[in-house]
Amino acid sequence: MNNRALSIDALRGYAIITMVLSATVVYGGLPGWMYHAQVPPPDHIFNPDLPGLTWVDMVFPSFLFALGAALPFSVGKKHEKGQTKFSLACNALWRGVKLTFFAILIQHFYPFMTSSPQDLSSWLLALFCFALLFPMYMRLPWEMPSWVRTAIQLGAMAVGAIVMLNINYPNGYSFDPHTSNIIILILANVAVFATLLYIVTIGRPFWRIGILALLAALFFSSDHDSNCWQHTVMHWSPLDWLYNPLYLKYLFLVMPGCYAGEILCEWYKARKECPEAAAPDSHEKSVAMPLLFVSLAIVIINLCFLYARKLELNLACSAVLIACGWLLTRKGEGYVALWRKLLVFGGFMLMLGLFLEGYEGGIKKDPVNFTYLFTTAGLSFMTLIFFSIICDYYHCHRSTSFLVLSGQNPMVAYVAVDLLIFPILQITGLVDFLGIFYSSPFMGFIQGVVLTSLAVIVTMLCTKAKCIWRT
Repeated sequence: MNNRALSIDALRGYAIITMVLSATVVYGGLPGWMYHAQVPPPDHIFNPDLPGLTWVDMVFPSFLFALGAALPFSVGKKHEKGQTKFSLACNALWRGVKLTFFAILIQHFYPFMTSSPQDLSSWLLALFCFALLFPMYMRLPWEMPSWVRTAIQLGAMAVGAIVMLNINYPNGYSFDPHTSNIIILILANVAVFATLLYIVTIGRPFWRIGILALLAALFFSSDHDSNCWQHTVMHWSPLDWLYNPLYLKYLFLVMPGCYAGEILCEWYKARKECPEAAAPDSHEKSVAMPLLFVSLAIVIINLCFLYARKLELNLACSAVLIACGWLLTRKGEGYVALWRKLLVFGGFMLMLGLFLEGYEGGIKKDPVNFTYLFTTAGLSFMTLIFFSIICDYYHCHRSTSFLVLSGQNPMVAYVAVDLLIFPILQITGLVDFLGIFYSSPFMGFIQGVVLTSLAVIVTMLCTKAKCIWRT
C-alpha cells in the first residue's frame, strides 16, 4: 500500500493552485465571487463590514487544514520511530525560523519591491532569488554528512541575506523585517504552535480540546474588553515582525485538520496491519460515487448561498446533505468507516460555523472570525472526503497528478509566477502578449489559468526531479 495519503497531497495542491489562480486573474472586470468577498468590484476597496464567502476565501483555510492533516504523517511517524518530543519541538521552532526567513526573503526580492518601475535588474534579482531557494530549502540528493548539508543551507541563507540587505530599493526604502509575505508569516506562526500543540497532546486528544477552549476564551475576552489582561496577552509580542498572537486564531482551522489526519493515519495503519481488509467491498462501491457528489454539493452550496446571503436556505440544504451523507455511510467498514468519521466531524464543524453566522456580523475572512474558521474547516473536511474518493479509492492518479505533485512541492508553486515566470516573460518580451487578456472578463480569467498552468508545470517538473523545497 502507498503509505502516503494522496488525498492530503491533492487537497494541499488544490489549495496552492487556487491560491496562485486567485492572484493571477485580471484584477477587475470579473464577477464579485471571483475575488475575496470583502474586496468586491469594481473598486476593490476593503470593507470589513461586508460578510460573505467565495472560493477565493476558501483557499488559505484549505491549505492550513492540509497542514494540520499532515502532522500525524510527519511528526507523528517520527515520534513512533523513537524521536523525542524535545527534538520534535526543536525541529518545529527551526521550521518556523526557516518559514519566516522565506517570508521576508521573497517579499524583498519581488520585482515590484526592488525597482520602480521594474527593470532588467529587478527581473534578474527575482531569478537569482528563485535559484538560491533550491540549496536553501531543497533536500540535496547526494550522499554527504549532515553537517555539510546544514552548512550549504546556512550558506545559501547567508548569501540571500547579504544580497537582500544591499539591494538599492527605490523611493528611499531599505530592508525592514516587518516587510514580509503575510501568508507565509501566518503559516510560520501557525506551523510552530500547531506542531507544539500536537506534540504535547499526542495520545491525549482531550488535552487538545481543552487547550483550544482556553485559547478561544482568551480571544472572546480580548475582543470584548480592551482593558482586560486577556487583551494585553493577545496583543503583546516581543518581536512583532516574527510573532503575532492574533495569528493563533488559525489554530482552529489547523487542529481540526490534525484530527482528520489522525483519522487517516490510523486507518492506513489498520489497513497495513490487516491487508485482507483492503479487499474491494461492494458496499464501498455503492457509497463512493453518491458520497462524492454529496461532499461536492455541500461545498458548492455553501459558497453560493453564503455569498448570496441566503442563510436559512444554506443551513437547511447543508443539514439535508449531511444527513444524506450519514445515511449513506452509517453502516460499513473499510473506506465507508473512514468517510463516516470524516463526514461526522466535518458536518459538526460546518453546523457550528453556520450556527455562529450571526455572531460578529456574519462570516468574514478579515478580520478572521470564528464563523469563518469553523465553516471553512467543515468545508475542508468535505473537500478531503472528495479527494479521498477520487485519489485513494478510485486511484485516479493520472488525472490528479497535477494536484498531488503540486501539493508535494507547494513552496515552489507559491513563488513560481513572481520569481520565475514573470521575469522570464519580461526579459524575453513575451509579456506583451498578455495584453490580449484585458479585452474581456472571460479573457481576464484565462490569463490566470495560463499563468497558473505554467506555475503547475514548473512545480511538477521540480517534484519529478526530486527538487522539493522543505522546511
